[in-house]
Amino acid sequence: MARYLITGATGFIGGHVAERLAGDGHQLRCLVRETSSLDILGPLGAELVYGSIVDRDVVKSAVEGMDVVIHLAGMTSALRYQQMLSVNRDGSWNVARACASQARPPVLVLVSSIAAAGPIARGEVRSELDRPSPISNYGISKRAGEVAVECFADRVPTTIVRPGIVFGPRNRDFFPVFQSIANSRVHLVMGLAPPRISLIHVEDLVEILLRAVTRGRRVDPVAGTPGRGEGYYFGVCDEYPDYARLGKILKHLLRQDGRGIPFFLPSPLSWLVGGLTQLVAALRGTSITVNLDKVREAHAPSWACSTGAVQAELDFQPAFDLACRLKQTGDWYRQQGWMK
Repeated sequence: MARYLITGATGFIGGHVAERLAGDGHQLRCLVRETSSLDILGPLGAELVYGSIVDRDVVKSAVEGMDVVIHLAGMTSALRYQQMLSVNRDGSWNVARACASQARPPVLVLVSSIAAAGPIARGEVRSELDRPSPISNYGISKRAGEVAVECFADRVPTTIVRPGIVFGPRNRDFFPVFQSIANSRVHLVMGLAPPRISLIHVEDLVEILLRAVTRGRRVDPVAGTPGRGEGYYFGVCDEYPDYARLGKILKHLLRQDGRGIPFFLPSPLSWLVGGLTQLVAALRGTSITVNLDKVREAHAPSWACSTGAVQAELDFQPAFDLACRLKQTGDWYRQQGWMK
């Protein structure tokens, strides 16, 4: 069995990765913060290293002796852009640098985001060969993290996975979408021409990550083109609904009467709402998910990303279709009492 280090193991995706690896009999080491909840990791018997991803000495200690590093730690929103860069770029640099310092560098799988690749023209599907063109601060910071690990790819066998919107059991970020449709029949759609989106169930993403470890191609810093091509994979399913269509699917899955009302928020108003929520968050000194950065992403032409590489190179096919995965997630929320 292999020795795995997981950064971000106390997060939504990281917890599922840790459960899968422990179930498969691998040795786990997890880099966690002192304030992190260990409800998921505790029963797994993982070795814990306490500290921050931005602390080079802690990261180097955590990487020592590992066969594989799955780097999940990241920041999706922050009051200041520099905070996101510190974690998403500098943290990734620290991880890759620590891997490169080992006598036998481990396989490094960086979990990035489709935001690092950027959107695509309406009606098209982005492939791994397309040049990255991120449009949000989050996307730019995640692309900076990719660039950081590319700098060490000549010494560290590196694969980069860019997930879409990840949903599934224990996810709180996407839960309000389910809750609003189940309880009030209303789902919010920003703009009158919402983009197609790429989603993936967390169990399918975990499968892609583990296949990337054993079967994935590695980033080639010499022959490859930075940010695209060999060693890059989109972690998405092959269905691309827009937000309005997603709402229609969910209303039939979550409500016996099948009723639901899309509320289209005009573009100027959505920018106003995003700006106001960001201002309130700044005054309170807290970050918030709905901000100008996310509004900018919501008004992109399309976020449809190809599944060609994961199918051809990782031999991956999702276990269930999108509607089934959404139903499984809704059932979990109800079983746990998150919604009626």
